[in-house]
Amino acid sequence: MTDSSSPLLPIPSTSSAPSATTAGPAASRVPVLDAVRALAFVGDLSMGQPVDHSTRTAWLAARIAAAARAEGLALGRDADEAPGHAACVALLRWSGCTANAPEFSVLMGDDVGGRDAMLSNGSAEAASALAGTLGEAALIHCEVAGEIARLLGLPANIERAMRHLFETWNGHGKPAGLRGDEIPAVVFHVALAGDLEIFSRVHGVSAALRYIGERSEAKYPKALVDLVTRNAQAWMVALEAGAHEGGAQGSSTQESGHGSAPRHEAADLDAALAALDTPLELVADVIDLKLPWMTGLSRRVADAAREAGAVLGFDAAAQERLHRAGLLHGIGRASVPNAIWSEGRRLGEADREKLRLMPYWTGRAARRLTALHAEAELASYVDERMDGSGAFRSAAGAAIPMPARVLAAAAAWVTVRTPRPGAPALDTDAARVAMGKEVAAGRLDPQAADAVCGAERRRIAAPPFSPGAITLSARETEVLGRIAIGESNKEAAKVLGISPATVRTHLESAFRKLECSTRAAATLKAMTMGLLTV
Repeated sequence: MTDSSSPLLPIPSTSSAPSATTAGPAASRVPVLDAVRALAFVGDLSMGQPVDHSTRTAWLAARIAAAARAEGLALGRDADEAPGHAACVALLRWSGCTANAPEFSVLMGDDVGGRDAMLSNGSAEAASALAGTLGEAALIHCEVAGEIARLLGLPANIERAMRHLFETWNGHGKPAGLRGDEIPAVVFHVALAGDLEIFSRVHGVSAALRYIGERSEAKYPKALVDLVTRNAQAWMVALEAGAHEGGAQGSSTQESGHGSAPRHEAADLDAALAALDTPLELVADVIDLKLPWMTGLSRRVADAAREAGAVLGFDAAAQERLHRAGLLHGIGRASVPNAIWSEGRRLGEADREKLRLMPYWTGRAARRLTALHAEAELASYVDERMDGSGAFRSAAGAAIPMPARVLAAAAAWVTVRTPRPGAPALDTDAARVAMGKEVAAGRLDPQAADAVCGAERRRIAAPPFSPGAITLSARETEVLGRIAIGESNKEAAKVLGISPATVRTHLESAFRKLECSTRAAATLKAMTMGLLTV
């Protein structure tokens, strides 16, 4: 059993696999705690949930884990881990959902609303039937979530849980069909916590316990269902009183009895996460997984904004704030269904409202990013326009700070230079013409636009990895770069002037080296490790 005097998330020992804690410019590094909060926020938006869903679930998961430990219920692998590990898994549970948004969009039409409906459906039979159709989506989600945990430098047992989030007690889950005690215990704690939080919020506590009971001995073990049934009412009352507010998984609780996680454990979780740092680029890369054509988009906006700031004479601190804001500017995109970006789709009023609110949700992320409040606020201006026609504030003229004007121009520049459905990428000259039209119409600031168009394109390279780190050949990098932006093997072969079979050979080699089996996970890992630039 974990020593209660030790931090819940001890700084892991160095492993042979490189992690995000070993690379990236120092100025872009943020505490892992902030990265976890940001990813929890992105996950809630992507799943169509209230923005406190993950923090509430984390609080409940810690209570379930603590109560199970107190009762000696060693159900599942690593059952003796401290409750804070369950809280951390709960916060990161939906971190892989941007990666499988394309699959859910095909399956459900609305990947955001569809997942919300899926999570709130109390019928165990319907949920089981739907789960049977989600094998590929579950694999993508778990592989990406596991990579995120590894890149954040979290302990191996948390990474293991992230890779098996949708396993079930009866062995019918995904992605590996593990059964019973083969499954990490925190998977059951987090699944129960998530179901209790959502079902109680949507249907009431009594109905929630009935729905959970229908899943007993199938999704999770009966002994844990009985434990939750005994404590659910008190836990939900505490949640409604704000017990989850304060720390990563809630440190304001006054509980000290059975089924509670001691106050010092919540503080230990925050302290241990804060002792680690990670490149903010990791959060940006996860955001950009939502659609293949967005791969690397936030990095390019961040680079363009920083370079334009240098042209305009901003000091180093202001340039770095612009860069971080560029990395964050897409957080709100998680709230918008992928179908809205589909070629040829007519946007209705509801669609336009979702797009208008994207920067609003980015601004709201500031409440979860204690070290990046100024950057998140700046990022929320990305869609404002000088004539007041932008979103979400409809700010105009002097109400838009100069750094925000630069960020808006950088995002506009990168957008027209990026191929997307129905709009091929413009070359440099055509992009400058397009930016000039925006300036002439009064939408972009002329100085900001000129600085963005004239800035020298440069990329700050990540420091080299230690001997034994993963390396890709030039051809493997080319092939992965084409697949990362959503091209098929045949399309990539045509662009690169090689056969589809050769593309497949190089792609399989790259996947083996990266220890990934899906496009999304390989893209995330290669981008974060500096092996791939797009």
